[in-house]
Amino acid sequence: MVSAANTLTDNYFFDGVVLQWFVSYSDHHTQFVRFRDSKSTPAMFDFGVPQGSVLGPLLFLLYTADLVMVIQSYYIQPHLYADDTHIYGFCQPGATSSGMSECFSAVADWISFNRLQLNATKMDIL
Repeated sequence: MVSAANTLTDNYFFDGVVLQWFVSYSDHHTQFVRFRDSKSTPAMFDFGVPQGSVLGPLLFLLYTADLVMVIQSYYIQPHLYADDTHIYGFCQPGATSSGMSECFSAVADWISFNRLQLNATKMDIL
């Protein structure tokens, strides 16, 4: 399994203090919910970014950037917006595109490998 530190080093050349700061921000932290005067029991998380954090959107983009390369390797174009990904490809009428099926399979593998969830109920093929 590829760690966040490996991704930041290999893809973005982060090292030293900068890498340590990103890793400490996203690894092994506690989180709890506060509502008025009540507070839940803190829970320990081995990885992830606190929901609503200022760095969350940037870190998500860094984390998912190589998904674009996976999709483009099948000569298919992705369109990403926030946590939503659209994959555009085409083939001649009556033909089947095995490349599109292979791309979907590779995307599903990438999502699983990177600890994300694929919502199959939102998938459409036109």
